[in-house]
Amino acid sequence: MGLGKKDIIKNISSKALFSSSQSKQFLDYFLSFIKNNRSSTIKISNFGVFSMHKSPSRVGRNPKTKEEFKIKPLIKLSFKASQKIKSIIN
Repeated sequence: MGLGKKDIIKNISSKALFSSSQSKQFLDYFLSFIKNNRSSTIKISNFGVFSMHKSPSRVGRNPKTKEEFKIKPLIKLSFKASQKIKSIIN
């Protein structure tokens, strides 16, 4: 089960004692900050690093018809957790 945006907002508001609207505003600001800084890596101490990387173009195949098609290169967001976060999770 994954967490949706509403679940994250609820968790922020309950743990940080913010209102739901403040939590939503905080999450929206954080996500837009990451989107707007695509060219640089964003490092948050004791949390992790967000970075963008470009996946190369490749050939895809329809499994039913075996028809090949070209998949365009994509810019993807990657996250690498810090050692502290990894130790908390494991």
